[in-house]
Parts: sequence; C-alpha cells; structure tokens
Amino acid sequence: MKPEAVEAFFATLAAANPRPQTELEYTSVFELLAAVLLSAQATDVGVNKATKRLFALAPTPQKMLDLGVERVTELIRTIGLFRNKAKNLVATCRILVEKHGGEVPRSRAALEALPGVGRKTANVVLNVAFGEPTMAVDTHVFRVSNRTGLAPGRSPLEVEAKLLKRVPASYLVDAHHWLILHGRYLCTARSPRCGECAVRVWCDHGRRLGAPTIAAGNKG
Repeated sequence: MKPEAVEAFFATLAAANPRPQTELEYTSVFELLAAVLLSAQATDVGVNKATKRLFALAPTPQKMLDLGVERVTELIRTIGLFRNKAKNLVATCRILVEKHGGEVPRSRAALEALPGVGRKTANVVLNVAFGEPTMAVDTHVFRVSNRTGLAPGRSPLEVEAKLLKRVPASYLVDAHHWLILHGRYLCTARSPRCGECAVRVWCDHGRRLGAPTIAAGNKG
C-alpha cells in the first residue's frame, strides 16, 4: 500500500464505523481482561456465552478467586483450552488481589506478568480500557496488514511495529478495531469479499479489481 493511500484507507473505515468496539462483552476493566485472556483460539461469540455465566457469579478478582479453578473450569468448558485458561485466570486473580489491590494495572510490564496475559492481551486492555494507542495484532489484523500491504511482516511483533509507524495518529486509538472487524467480516482468510470492500482501491490485493460494486465498510 502506497504511503499516500493509508490516510484514505483509514478515513474510509472510520466513515463506515465511527466508533468501533470490541465484540467481547464486559462491564468492567477486570471483565475485559478476563474475556480477552479467555479468547485465545476461541470466537468472541463463544467467549461471551461462557463469560455470561462466569461473570454473573464472579465479577471481581476476589470472587473469581473464591470460585476456584475447578468451578471456573466447569463454567468455561465450552471454549477452547478451557482447563489451562481456568488455571491462568484464577492465578491472575490471585496476583491482582495480592499485588494490585484487586485492580487491573495500567502498565504493560505488570499486565504481561499476569499468567496467560501476553503482548496481544495487554495491548487490548491498554487500548480498550485505558485508551492508549496500542496495536493488538491478532490473526485478523495480521492477515489484513499483510494482504493489503498496509504493514507486511513475518511476525505479529513486526506487523505491530509497522502499524504504529504507518497509521496516522488521528486513527491510532481505533485502528486495531477497524482492522479486526474488516478481517472478520470482509477481508476473510478464505474468499475475501473484495467485491463489497470500500477500501480495496488502496489495497495491494484488491485495487486491480477497480471500484467496488457495494461501498461496504466494517460491521460492528
């Protein structure tokens, strides 16, 4: 993607969806952290079904800790890797209670020190909960960044670094949401819906196809 196209690319995504949001359901920073921790190799829809039951019983780190690993495991067994995720979630809650007064820390280092919390999860929490211009690179962001030529890279970290350099500052806070939703609903892994894509004229993969027949942006 040419440098001069990046501004138009994001302006179009922003016009279609001015206030993009995560599709994970939560009512607090802690619930957001827990939901993102549970979302690895699972769909947001599947996670939301599990956390609806889980958060009703344990909306705070202390209450989650009180449930214990066995009960948490039962409540989230419908999502992938549930046993390991239950252990990590309860261990994370213990640290939150013992070291952070039951609050989710705002620093990357403190977040990444929590069991089951890697760079992507930390980036989501920092961005969604605290409004920091971080770039969480999941499979959708990685695919869209490479396919469009926006920020090609061989690893999520490489893509993240390039996105932080290329995305205009005015779009940085919401950029990862737009890219996730674009990859989830239009720029899919198989059979991308280029014919419905409003940004394909700036995309390395789709611009040769000409003007889109339907000016569709991201949904969500």
